[in-house]
Amino acid sequence: MIEVKVLTPDDWAIWRELRLTALADAPYAFGSRLADWQGDGDREERWRARLEIPGSYNLVAALDGAPVGMAGGVPGPHHGVVELISMWVSAAGRGCGVADRLVRAVEEWGLRAGAEVLRLNVMPDNARALAFYRRIGLAEAGEEEGEVVMEKVLRSPRR
Repeated sequence: MIEVKVLTPDDWAIWRELRLTALADAPYAFGSRLADWQGDGDREERWRARLEIPGSYNLVAALDGAPVGMAGGVPGPHHGVVELISMWVSAAGRGCGVADRLVRAVEEWGLRAGAEVLRLNVMPDNARALAFYRRIGLAEAGEEEGEVVMEKVLRSPRR
C-alpha cells in the first residue's frame, strides 16, 4: 500500500534522509550535488528552511511503511503555474505506482492553489524520467539552463 504524507518543517529528518539518498542514487537527475548538502551544508536549520519555502508543498511516499519517494511543489514563475521539484523514487518504489501518486498529489495541490499549469525541469539525459513525464501527460515546452522544461495543463477530475 502506498501512503503519501505532507511534510512540515518538523519532518526535516525524514526529508534529509530521502534527499541525501536521492542525491547519492541519482546524481545525474538533480541540479544539486550530494556534496552541497553534506559537511557544513548538513544542518538542521538548512533542512527546515527547505521545507519552509513559502507556498511549498512537500511530500514523502511510503510503500508498506518504508519511505520510498519524495516530491515537492512550489509556486511557479508566473501566476497560474506550479512547479514539481525534488522528485525521486527509490529502486524499491519504482514500478509500483509511487511516482504516479506523488505527481497526482502535487497536481491536486496545484489545482487547490488555483494553478492551471504544472511545470518541471528535467535533465535531458534522464531518459527514464522523460518517458515517465510524457506518459502522464507532460509535454516538452522548451529548454532552460540546460534542462528540458515540461508542462501539463491541469484539469479537475470529472465528477
